[in-house]
Amino acid sequence: MLIRDVRPWGADPVDLTVESGVITGIRPHDPSDAADVDGRGRLVLPSFSDVHVHLDSTRVGLPFRPHTGAPGVWAMMMNDRLNWRNTDMPHADIVAGTLERMIAHGTTRVRSFAQVDVDCKLEKFESVVAAKEKFRDHADVQIMVFPQAGILLEEGTPDVLEDALREGADVMGGIDPCQLDRDPVRHLDIVFGLAEKYQVDVDIHLHEPTDLAVFSTELIIERVRALGMQGRVTLSHAYELGGRSESANRALIEELAELDISMTTVAPSVRKQLPLVDLVTAGVRVGLGEDGQRDYWSPYGNCDLLDRTWQLAFTNNYRRDDLFELALAVATMGGASIMDRSVARVAGLGDRPGISVGDRADLVIVDGETPTSAVMDRGADRTVIHDGRVVADGLRVV
Repeated sequence: MLIRDVRPWGADPVDLTVESGVITGIRPHDPSDAADVDGRGRLVLPSFSDVHVHLDSTRVGLPFRPHTGAPGVWAMMMNDRLNWRNTDMPHADIVAGTLERMIAHGTTRVRSFAQVDVDCKLEKFESVVAAKEKFRDHADVQIMVFPQAGILLEEGTPDVLEDALREGADVMGGIDPCQLDRDPVRHLDIVFGLAEKYQVDVDIHLHEPTDLAVFSTELIIERVRALGMQGRVTLSHAYELGGRSESANRALIEELAELDISMTTVAPSVRKQLPLVDLVTAGVRVGLGEDGQRDYWSPYGNCDLLDRTWQLAFTNNYRRDDLFELALAVATMGGASIMDRSVARVAGLGDRPGISVGDRADLVIVDGETPTSAVMDRGADRTVIHDGRVVADGLRVV
């Protein structure tokens, strides 16, 4: 494949050659070359990596409904449980339609949660598996078995979680070991025990306040060291993990980097997170996700990670171009490095990864004068390439 007249990260126009799904050549743009893909002077960036999305609870494509959830994880989860089956469209079709829209907007790497509990059992998990299979040539999808209702609150939950792992789930999930299950040692013993048994990664949601979040994280760190699971654990959300002193935050960041414990954010408007620049500069892998997609938890989410990149920059009060480029690096190769630890971590401010000879050809070509303007404008003129193949153009999957 020859991709002509594109500007990597806003640089001068070049032509890219791709063979067997890998970028094999980058040369100055030659207007006389015939091309398989005409970039028309647009920006080319790595394609997006949504590493924190709940495809299992999506309502994308359904009529808008008023939000009826009550505050708190358990109350929100119960609201979902009461309503998610009440649709005129099969659940698997809703999930597949949401993944299709994500791909159309430029996301070709996805880590999706699939709620597994004693009520839905494997129904939601199977819908996500079906969507993954339907778009197996368009995106790389990892599925995390997720105990949204906790592990200890309903009898039989560990058994059904293990059923999903037997069926091939890629990641074992956990959630608020202190605040939800109120027995963090037992909760984490089950999470890490199942992960070790089935040789999968771990991803733990932390919505807990500062002291509980730090305590849960310390218990997670203990298990990473004891089990040799460096590079296989992710902390999601962690809204208040940075609520202590600057020196305490710095020590925690250094420990996360040492153990290669990654983090994912959904760009919330909170002020006690560990600072994004400090995390990336220290070598912590950080990825971005949209979380829910217009679901029973909230009306937010539109399948466009470029839109969520804008939110990441906005909630961090970014103004400079290098900070916007950092947000884009996190939204693209940051998440890719979590899904595949052989992918290099984002190296900090000034790093423009993902478009070099030898990199896999997972790309999004988008209109914009600069990376910052692309984040600001979030244009619809996009061409999406996955593993060296055009998979979407003009916000439509092909």
